[in-house]
Amino acid sequence: MARLDQFESVFRAADKPVYAYKHVEIAKILVVTDLPGPEVAEFRSRLQSFLSVLSDDTGAGPHWVDLGVEAFRSIEELLELVESEGPDLVCTYRNLFTRAWARPHSLGDYVDVLTQIASCPILVAPHPKAGREFDHAMKNTDRVMAITDHLTGDDRLVNYAVRFTLPGGTLFLSHVEDEAQFERYIATISKIPSIDTDDAKGVILEQLLKEPRDYVGSCRDILAAQEISIDTRGIVMLGHHLREYKRLIVEHEVDLLVLNTKDEDQLAMHGLAYPLAVELREIPLLML
Repeated sequence: MARLDQFESVFRAADKPVYAYKHVEIAKILVVTDLPGPEVAEFRSRLQSFLSVLSDDTGAGPHWVDLGVEAFRSIEELLELVESEGPDLVCTYRNLFTRAWARPHSLGDYVDVLTQIASCPILVAPHPKAGREFDHAMKNTDRVMAITDHLTGDDRLVNYAVRFTLPGGTLFLSHVEDEAQFERYIATISKIPSIDTDDAKGVILEQLLKEPRDYVGSCRDILAAQEISIDTRGIVMLGHHLREYKRLIVEHEVDLLVLNTKDEDQLAMHGLAYPLAVELREIPLLML
């Protein structure tokens, strides 16, 4: 029986998820603001420059549609417009229709609801009046980071991150294993006499980090085979989610953060996404 268990463990360890590349089509972009007319055009112009990666070699790119302050009067009207327009991407900024942009406590009602109900991704830029964005923010997307606590097998996240990374740029695929949760499991294991705690701690951590590292390797290989000219780098580690991601973003001068926000099991935003989205106010976020 022990040999059978050992064989099954080896078999399962060899069964590794492999990345499947799929081109992400962005044909129509909706720009949602609470700005007066001339400022809407200025904000859209900044977005078009920032997202130049979405245009092809001839300069042809997505169709852009503006929704300014006179286009809707409530969240319900905005959601109806988004549904009727059917964009592939909505671009806006945090604290739409509220003065709360002066304080670091929320995304605002409009953006909260948009990220959870709209079927397309939402790009959330720093508020244009807040003055908090990094010097390199909103210039281009030559340094993109995808973040998650379960990177392995998340092809959609990676595909969007790839699509938004400028050719010749760098894509960071990052996975931070939660240190507090890991130590809690090890504390439980330490109470089981038949298990060597030190040995278990090392083996479990090695396996937890090996799987996302292997997946990053498969992403790198597949993207190279597709002749996609970006530098794909993996960041896989144990640590505190928010603290480590904030450090990595500053350290690598990240221009765009790509993260999942919808949770299949609940209406509220994905647990990791909300504190990151609220606190990381200095760069744009692509919220899937």
